Amino acid sequence: MMTERLKFVFAQFEHEAEFDSYKELASGHINDTYLIKTKHKPYYVLQRINHGVFKDVPGLIENKMMISNHIKEKLSHLSPKKQNRRILRFYTTKTGDSYYRGDEGNYWNLMHFIDKSVTHESVSNTDIAYEGGRLLGQFLTLTSDFEASKLTEVIPKFHDMSFRYWEFEEAKRLATKERLETAKSYITLVENAKEEMHILQNLKESGDIKVRVTHNDTKISNVLFNKHDKGLCLIDTDTVMPGIVHYDFGDAIRTICNTAAEDERNLDLVEFNMEYYNAFTKGFLKKMKSALSPTELKYLPLGAKTMIFIIGLRFLTDYLNNDIYFKTKYPEHNLDRAKNQFKLLQSLSEKLGV
Repeated sequence: MMTERLKFVFAQFEHEAEFDSYKELASGHINDTYLIKTKHKPYYVLQRINHGVFKDVPGLIENKMMISNHIKEKLSHLSPKKQNRRILRFYTTKTGDSYYRGDEGNYWNLMHFIDKSVTHESVSNTDIAYEGGRLLGQFLTLTSDFEASKLTEVIPKFHDMSFRYWEFEEAKRLATKERLETAKSYITLVENAKEEMHILQNLKESGDIKVRVTHNDTKISNVLFNKHDKGLCLIDTDTVMPGIVHYDFGDAIRTICNTAAEDERNLDLVEFNMEYYNAFTKGFLKKMKSALSPTELKYLPLGAKTMIFIIGLRFLTDYLNNDIYFKTKYPEHNLDRAKNQFKLLQSLSEKLGV
């Protein structure tokens, strides 16, 4: 029974709370996350890390805790109450470990739940878009003096375009004839975009763009707001690792500026929202502009284009691989996600002129 299982895992961590009930938080594609309600507040967030996707879960959790502690030091001037609403706090187990590993091999970590907070699965106005940009810029600014090389690369080659193309070619080679035929036009699209989609990677490898701490999962649902829709902090730091600013900027734009959900099948509803793009960029640059080089600034729009493309490529690759990575609800789910992203990419190119 899930209740008893979660109650047992929760009891392995160092806290004085009494388990009351739980609620599944099902916004992510990868991990299983639960809100643990206790007899008395505070509440907690208990997460089971997918060790099939993440090969070094201890390194992943260490990354999260190091970045959280670094931000806590940078915000030490705030009162404890404000810190608890702007910084993720992780708990160790009763044996002093940063995670609990069950008999079944699953890894669990626990953090505090930021009360009276909200998330948004999509953006409904420019204020939310602006706050999303401001919070991302703040996160990157607060971590800009943390040595990125200290972080474990929890998903090796995560945004490495050459690697993603290699995966795509392998998936294409092994795919069924039926899936190859169904995805034919999108396979051609990916093949034709190869040169342009390597521009940022080439600039990174040449040293023309700085490697820094990046969040790597900056969809709007990973921005925590208060009840007045003022940004509090970024959550879901599982993929914090070395990267370039364009990864985070572009991935945020991908979700914020899509006029439809990422698996919307009616592509007529999928457009790139320029109003939200401008609002997000304004908030982002308010916190981050002085820390960016002219080259980084120049290629921010291409960052948006590249990140929309790469998630579309990953959805397409997973479809060709018979859906082994992302959770799906029906056989064509990953292909529909890919179609959605490539329509968004087309709309972005038309409106931004890139």
